[in-house]
Amino acid sequence: MSIRTLISGGLVVTASDELHADVLVEDGRVAALAAHGSAAAAAWTADRTIDASGKYVIPGGVDAHTHMELPFGGTSASDTFETGTRAAAWGGTTTIVDFAVQSVGHALREGLDTWYDKADGKCAIDYAFHMILSDVNEGTLKEMDLLVGEGVTSFKLFMAYPGVFYSDDGQILRAMQRASGNGGLIMMHAENGIAIDVLVEQALARGETDPRHHGEVRKVLLEAEATHRAIQLARVAGSPLYVVHVSAEEAVAELAGARDKGLPVFGETCPQYLFLSTDNLAEPDFQGAKYVCSTPLRPREHQAALWRGLRTNDLQVVSTDHCPFCFRGQKELGRGDFSKIPNGLPGVENRMDLLHQAVLDGHISRRRWIEIACATPARMFGLYPQKGTIAPGSDADIVLYDPHAEQVISAETHHMNVDYSAYEGRRITGRVDTVLSRGELVIDRREYAGRPGHGVFLPRSTCQYL
Repeated sequence: MSIRTLISGGLVVTASDELHADVLVEDGRVAALAAHGSAAAAAWTADRTIDASGKYVIPGGVDAHTHMELPFGGTSASDTFETGTRAAAWGGTTTIVDFAVQSVGHALREGLDTWYDKADGKCAIDYAFHMILSDVNEGTLKEMDLLVGEGVTSFKLFMAYPGVFYSDDGQILRAMQRASGNGGLIMMHAENGIAIDVLVEQALARGETDPRHHGEVRKVLLEAEATHRAIQLARVAGSPLYVVHVSAEEAVAELAGARDKGLPVFGETCPQYLFLSTDNLAEPDFQGAKYVCSTPLRPREHQAALWRGLRTNDLQVVSTDHCPFCFRGQKELGRGDFSKIPNGLPGVENRMDLLHQAVLDGHISRRRWIEIACATPARMFGLYPQKGTIAPGSDADIVLYDPHAEQVISAETHHMNVDYSAYEGRRITGRVDTVLSRGELVIDRREYAGRPGHGVFLPRSTCQYL
């Protein structure tokens, strides 16, 4: 039997509005909103009332870039779909879009089915998949059409990682042409991997083996060049383009120039590029390995351009690229050779809090926080208004957020299955109090109330910006 829930007395914040309103939830969806204290709200009856006084009532976060259980560099990401989605819920995220991986020589279907099996019955929150194309050929191009039909409507290609995920320009163009016909969205890891491999080889030959050299060889100009090339290929193909984990000012400029021409080009950045820098990669005693990810962390001066891009909408989404590897036994694989450090950071639990801190610091507005973390990723990947907002008919994915609570981020208290925090010791203001997923409590006043298997797979429509 469905529990009728009333969320009373909070400030409802969406991408478009802020209002003191009560929210009525029934059958897992938002049934109605009414001004707090109004006759309409007073007439409602409920089985359960949640007092949201002094708190924000916001849509659950949509993290459109995670890698649970991803095999990489001889190991695998340390968060499973069970631990990773539980941690996401603790951080106020109620939907993830993870990446199913096609292995070279295998069909897309085989890779997608593997990820279905990994996630099925394990997730505490709802989930969807993008498809990584590692082997573009006539067979996989035809499969793209079939996947769009079943709700896997975005496809990631890599200009980086030769011999693993890399696609050449011809393969990329063919995939873009296919997407232009079937409505799919091409996502691009934009770094010139061929040139980077040369610089890695040369650095190691010089004895430059520490983690900081990871950032030095993956040069800003090679991100900017690849971003420019991806945009031009998309123009030739007549395809939309979504560039993932943008980290550099010069890459933002390429996106801004394309958008100024009216091209359907979009950009995502991540908290690590907004809050961390090459200073972290240079931490002594191999501690910098904790911060090895690709694209890499950049010098601090790039952060201003990323924040500006978020304010001007040249960047539209903040995702995490959550791909955690423990320091002990995993990051340590790269001692003596930075190129063997597994690439990835933990962060699925920290995104909503860090972006709220950015509101307090004056980088973005409260509504922009919800726009870049909830509404736009839902629209970008065909989930809106089921996800990303609080409106009648939407899924009751709702977070009660305490904007005054103070916390210190630490591996001692986080719920991600990884032995360090990328933001260890950072003091921030704002914290998730209560989380509902489709009307069910997952976090209840800072107590975990969720369960594996509550989360369901979400077939997606195509990008709603096209």
